Amino acid sequence: LLATFENRGYVEREEVSGKYRLGLSAYEIGQKFLSRMALLRHARPLMERLSRGCNEAVYLAVRRRQETLFLDMVDTNQQVKIVPMVGKRFPLTHAAPGMALLAFSATGGNGKGSIDQENVREKLAVIRSQGYALSHDSLGEGIASAAVPLFGSSGKLHGVLCLVGPVFRLPEQLIIKEFLPQLLEASSIISSKLGWHAAYLPKPAL
Repeated sequence: LLATFENRGYVEREEVSGKYRLGLSAYEIGQKFLSRMALLRHARPLMERLSRGCNEAVYLAVRRRQETLFLDMVDTNQQVKIVPMVGKRFPLTHAAPGMALLAFSATGGNGKGSIDQENVREKLAVIRSQGYALSHDSLGEGIASAAVPLFGSSGKLHGVLCLVGPVFRLPEQLIIKEFLPQLLEASSIISSKLGWHAAYLPKPAL
């Protein structure tokens, strides 16, 4: 087991004593964990405020390899609601949260957002230019979602903030006119807390 951990960089063996100590890979995991904890800590109060203002479920989603992972949520008080999706994963090209993660990571300097399909690349370009992603029926039949990016220092993409609800309560025009400004404002505040100081409040196209 130790040989496997050493080979993957999670432990290092001292030449003189032969004792093991944590390696750089373990340090990297720890840094990622701390980053996620900071994201959750800064995002939660704004998610609660946004959920109260929109009266819909608000999610925090992050990229996990080629999937979207729903990390946290604040649910709505509406009687008709979507089954909670915390802990669930979806393909990155599946619904607004994943498309937003792809679109903005593609411009975030990590090179992980490159997609070969021409139609997907075109969609990502539109999302980057407008500053948000929308989808209907992609997370399930009758489910609408809107997602905006959360940036940190140096423009690093930390995740996306998402509004999720039934299509009959969240038609596209209502999202753009009523809820998207609140979603963008919340994402801007969270991003500033994470160290992002550039202006990010694109005007929704009505």
